[in-house]
Amino acid sequence: MEKLLILDANSIVNRAFYAVRLLTTKEGAHTNAIFGFLNILFKYMDEIRPDYIAAAFDLPQPTFRHEMYDGYKATRHKMPDELAEQIPVLKEVLSAMNIKIYEKPGFEADDVIGTAARVCTEENVCCCVLTGDRDDLQLASQNVLIHLVTTRMGNTSTEVFDDKKVQEKYGVTPEEFIDLKAIMGDSSDNIPGVRGIGEKGATALIQAFHSVDGIYENLNSDKITNAIRKKLEAGKSDAYMSKNLATIDRNVPIDIVIPETKVAPYDTGALFDLFTRLEFRSFIKKLELTPEKDAPETEADIFEHAAFESVSDKNRLKELLNQDNICFLPDRIEDKIAFCTDKQHGFSADIAGNEDIWKAFLESPQKKCTHSLKDTLVFFSKLGIDAKNIDFDTAIAAYLLEPSRRSYDIEGLAADFLHITLEESDEGGTQLSLESALSDDGDTALMKKALAVLALKEYEIEQMERQEVNELFATIEMPLVYVLASMEEIGFTVDQKRLTEFGKILSAEQDNLTQEIYELAGHEFNINSPKQLATVLFDELGLKSKKKTKSGYSTNAEVLEKLRFAHPIVDKILEYRKISKLNSTYVDGLMAVIDKKTGKVHSSFNQTVTVTGRISSTEPNLQNIPVRTELGREMRRMFVAESEEYVLVDADYSQIELRVLAHIAGDENMIEAFRSGFDIHASTAAKVFGVSPDSVSGEMRSAAKAINFGLVYGMGEFSLSQDLHISLKEAKAYIDDYLGSYPNVKKYMKDTVDFAKEYGYVKTMFGRRRDIPELKSSNYQTRSFGERAAMNTPVQGTAADIIKLAMINVSRRLKQENLKSRLILQVHDELIVEAEKTEVDQVCRILKTEMENAASLLVPLKVDMQTGHSWYDTK
Repeated sequence: MEKLLILDANSIVNRAFYAVRLLTTKEGAHTNAIFGFLNILFKYMDEIRPDYIAAAFDLPQPTFRHEMYDGYKATRHKMPDELAEQIPVLKEVLSAMNIKIYEKPGFEADDVIGTAARVCTEENVCCCVLTGDRDDLQLASQNVLIHLVTTRMGNTSTEVFDDKKVQEKYGVTPEEFIDLKAIMGDSSDNIPGVRGIGEKGATALIQAFHSVDGIYENLNSDKITNAIRKKLEAGKSDAYMSKNLATIDRNVPIDIVIPETKVAPYDTGALFDLFTRLEFRSFIKKLELTPEKDAPETEADIFEHAAFESVSDKNRLKELLNQDNICFLPDRIEDKIAFCTDKQHGFSADIAGNEDIWKAFLESPQKKCTHSLKDTLVFFSKLGIDAKNIDFDTAIAAYLLEPSRRSYDIEGLAADFLHITLEESDEGGTQLSLESALSDDGDTALMKKALAVLALKEYEIEQMERQEVNELFATIEMPLVYVLASMEEIGFTVDQKRLTEFGKILSAEQDNLTQEIYELAGHEFNINSPKQLATVLFDELGLKSKKKTKSGYSTNAEVLEKLRFAHPIVDKILEYRKISKLNSTYVDGLMAVIDKKTGKVHSSFNQTVTVTGRISSTEPNLQNIPVRTELGREMRRMFVAESEEYVLVDADYSQIELRVLAHIAGDENMIEAFRSGFDIHASTAAKVFGVSPDSVSGEMRSAAKAINFGLVYGMGEFSLSQDLHISLKEAKAYIDDYLGSYPNVKKYMKDTVDFAKEYGYVKTMFGRRRDIPELKSSNYQTRSFGERAAMNTPVQGTAADIIKLAMINVSRRLKQENLKSRLILQVHDELIVEAEKTEVDQVCRILKTEMENAASLLVPLKVDMQTGHSWYDTK
């Protein structure tokens, strides 16, 4: 039997909207609902393999049900603006896919679907209804299959219903499903039903009497209790009205012609343009879409006419490389380098056998461009080549233009910025190893990427000038790449013997805690199993939990913290988890990434990950070494100076983000506190609590510290109340008093949010820009996040820029003065230099000078310094 797949489009797109996080294009258009809808559509097209396909949409006009009952769907919230704006675009996409769209004023999509189901039955075509709405179950039959979509935790699944499956699951036939809803009502559609009778009672009535008519014809039956009878008598008119409201109309005056819905080839040109506009690169790749041939000339057309040459003659290679502004791209897998000087000619040559030529080229004073410079520097350093004067990195430029992108790989940037479709490398991402594409000519694929890098450079230069971030690019981000590459190459020595011993101590402590937990529980069980732990805590020990998930009682940290005084086992479990994580994540995890040759960890420093401009690190994440507990701080003992000839010098900015806030807000009270050298937290406490600085207690200072740092991160009264274990009323009073003490801080917050709402972005002191589309959201939580981001990005981003400048200047000074000492780590607000012992005083002077003078603020920048053999010793 042939199959028609008909989509309940509004139901599916609504489900997709809430299942997929808010996505926007660089122009700020929302796309998450369309993206989710298409993922669902492609999944079930592959599964169902229909011969025919159509989509049914609701229209915004009232339907016959609204005319019948004013309250119909009256309790539903208005469609979010972020979703509403995507519906017309979705229809454009479906039209480009040659999917027939059906809609009819005065009727709902369900009615159109019901009519399509009737026509399919009459023409002996199987009708597959893809929907997230149980109402359509009334249509189920042998020929009409309801594919009911559910989404949980971002995963989509379906349950397929025919008439037998409906009766098996719900105890009623599809036709009786209408009567069931007539009695029980439907709160989502505001169908009243019979007041006081829920699903269980309604199901029993329909199973006994099969319909609303059957119930009222047998109202005096002894199967109906007096209480239910009274409710039925009182709600008779509502029951019959509800049945009319719940019944899908299968005779909508609309022409549904099955042959017109036959699955047809997509309009690939139109779909390519739409997906390019929507930035759906993955779908362009999945469907192998290309631009229309008669479209205006694109970069892709230009590349199609480019000439490509693999260069084997050394003299020819030297001649080609003797030019300025060459864009080059290494492929370490194929041991080749592709390069170009214009977009019409691409060249490639082997690395092996030409090392002397590449060394001369890369160490020359001529300006050069590449993609993912840090990886390039590290790669060539291992070959003994000190690559210099590479002044443009297309990944870094793209990061400044769009700091919230998920990836900065060449293929993605070429697709989004230039509308070029390149073959993707297997790994993707921004790695240096841009593997040769799986094509007949890997050299040509690599050369095309080199041409794309040149085109990207031209595009990005223009866009950076427009966004006024070119100076930030040239003075901070590009020089920083060289610093990060150096830090990555040098690495940080790990005391492996001490680390092994620490792991043994943790394992022994974990074993002791395990036995103590077993004794308190009265038996052995899997402590790491949430289900078994929940059984012990809540069933066997009788502890009370207010948090329950679909899989049972929650045993997360938040729940256990609230129960820690209810039974001694809870404290042991919390301690067990801390020890277990420390051992597995940090001890075992660190041991796994120690370089066997150097005895060091060579963390990868990421420059294009955070939207605020902060640097992050991976393998290992040195930014995340625990410091809040004494046992966690012990991990810092494992990081040591390379030898006895060196010590670590740790220089830490004191309260840099608060100092930046004072400067940006121009708040005289905060500025005066910093200029006077007062303890800012004590000073804040004195103002908030109305006492003299000498009378500030430790508790007052802690509260002021929480407010000081909390407001930098957009903390509200709820979070503050949780942190300080105080009431919401007290937290609100603290914040109000704080803002009263620092009035310009309050003004800064309001002005910044107002600016972001008007212009759509905020900037740091150095021009780093972040778009904040969340401020346009109709969702309160999303909008609140946008407001917090608007307030804290200029502060956090400026602090990040200052630290980057300090890194650049410190590294430069160490080299200028020919010191053996070297910068090896940046973590949040601190820099660590591995200093040769005879150079310590000089290193300290350099750190203090360059860090405290990295930026000119209205308040002084202050640096605290300590030295020691291990990282722990510097704290």
